[in-house]
Amino acid sequence: MVSFTGHVLPVLATIAVWFFATGLIAWAANRARATFARSLLIAGVTGAAGLVAVVVSLPMEGANGAMLGFAGALAIWGWHELAFLTGGVTGPRRDPCPEGAGQMARFRFATGAVIHHEIALAATGMIMIALSWGQPNPIGAQVFALLFALRLLAKLNLFAGVPNASTDILPRHLSYLTSYFGPNRFLPLLGVSIAATIALAAWLGVEAALAAPDADAVAGSLLFALAALGALEHLFFALPLRDGALWGWAIAARDKRAHVNTMRGL
Repeated sequence: MVSFTGHVLPVLATIAVWFFATGLIAWAANRARATFARSLLIAGVTGAAGLVAVVVSLPMEGANGAMLGFAGALAIWGWHELAFLTGGVTGPRRDPCPEGAGQMARFRFATGAVIHHEIALAATGMIMIALSWGQPNPIGAQVFALLFALRLLAKLNLFAGVPNASTDILPRHLSYLTSYFGPNRFLPLLGVSIAATIALAAWLGVEAALAAPDADAVAGSLLFALAALGALEHLFFALPLRDGALWGWAIAARDKRAHVNTMRGL
């Protein structure tokens, strides 16, 4: 039976955290470069606290343990995201894709542009899975693994090409990454990705609804909400919706700064 505290509240909390955390990371990554060191320090401390939270939550079997592990995993994920968007952990290649590069060459160049970030995510995920193996509350590792899988699928779709590769919140110092995106088109990969993520979200939603009250329901609802947001992200690839419409408040300072610099250049 669906309950407010066991199902609805965790979903609403996930949506709120997703919206504001994404905006906060976009805001920090689009500020002046002089602020990056301090932002990364704060994010690093937060990520370390998140790892502690995940470890502490492992033996906890109640709803509080599920929420603690979930929050810890998101803190670690946010640390990785900010490290990527500030350009701190991306890849050895920092140049646009050469014109006329073939598909395999473009894939090799694109991999070189993000490989350090992918290795860091994979290594963190394996550490979290190892720590959570056989523990009563593995929600932290489950959340991180789900986010990693959804993000990797999104990157593959961007490389292949999607109708709407919105990049409003991408910092300008990473604008070269858009040269590795495929042309604007709807491919079977995107259709399969949308169907698969919706099916995953539906399965997790049913499992959460059928779960026993308290911890199982909360953990299932949290995973369902993340999967549903992942499905929404892939739907956005097919719809004419700019991410700036959702997080314009987070990048407003960047656009204002660019306007001031342009006026000074005049």
